[in-house]
Amino acid sequence: MPLREEKAGHPFSISVLQEVFAICRLDQGVPIPDWALVGSFHSITRTKGELSIVCPDIRVPRGTVCNRGWRCLKIEGLLDFSLTGILAPLATALADADISIFTISTYDTDYIMVQEPDLEEAVSALAKMGYEIH
Repeated sequence: MPLREEKAGHPFSISVLQEVFAICRLDQGVPIPDWALVGSFHSITRTKGELSIVCPDIRVPRGTVCNRGWRCLKIEGLLDFSLTGILAPLATALADADISIFTISTYDTDYIMVQEPDLEEAVSALAKMGYEIH
């Protein structure tokens, strides 16, 4: 499978964020808690049915409904909205390695989260695809 390249012609590189994260579910109507806003990376999504929060695991209070122990892989560079198929080859490589993912997209780039015990295998699978991992 060919590696998707940036407009500049270089393969995307991926960096591994240092923190361990939690993916939390709160009731839709609750205010965003202060603990969710601390740290260098957090993502908050409110829908009709829930409030989802991704933030550093260490910040999440006991008793919060969450799935802990996630590591985050960041696709480096600014991804233009006209680019297509960025996540597909990464998701396929990880699915082929039987690794579950959780993705987050922002205005600038995409993030792929994997369970901490799967991190080494995920990095290996992506490196085999030609991605440079930092």
